[in-house]
Amino acid sequence: MNIILLGPPGAGKGTQASRLVESRGMVQLSTGDMLRAAVKAGTPVGLQAKALMESGALVPDEVVSGIIGEALDALAPDTGVIFDGYPRTQAQAHSLDAILEQRSRSLDHVVELEVNEDALVERITGRFTCASCGEGYHDTFKTPKAEGVCDKCGGTEFKRRPDDNEETVRTRMAEYRAKTAPILPIYEARGIVSRVDGMADMDDVSVAIAAILDGGVA
Repeated sequence: MNIILLGPPGAGKGTQASRLVESRGMVQLSTGDMLRAAVKAGTPVGLQAKALMESGALVPDEVVSGIIGEALDALAPDTGVIFDGYPRTQAQAHSLDAILEQRSRSLDHVVELEVNEDALVERITGRFTCASCGEGYHDTFKTPKAEGVCDKCGGTEFKRRPDDNEETVRTRMAEYRAKTAPILPIYEARGIVSRVDGMADMDDVSVAIAAILDGGVA
């Protein structure tokens, strides 16, 4: 089974992809991670990407497509795949069709995690982590049991991502709507798009996604 998880940054795609990897043995293909891995491994496409990134240029679609192709070729044909961060544009959606067809694969589901923008801003801007062990917390939804002390390791230093601020989050949302949302009609025409309430409890979101993949209705 090959699926795309869609949703703006902070919608919970990473969490849900990790759960699918653990529960179903699927492989998460994150374009950012794959680019870094290809560069490190020195593959032909990785070397091409490295030269572009070092010059400050954006990595073009054909290079990203090459990375995706390399990753799929390294997997057993029956391994399920979750595409994360790709495709982002209509051109990439068409490229993905070709990449899959060349490998006798097809896209089974596109799952969009729907979010409320204001609630998402609150969710993201309140995030912080333990500087020692990386345990995640939130100003509203998950504070340490003892103020200023990590529940997991007892650390007392915490950090926040500098881009977890309202302006950046709203800019990311606008970018998602402008660039990624237009790919949905391509998949809606095929009847493979399902939507899940990304603001629901993480476990409920997982159950809804499982129902979609198992042929039920979310």
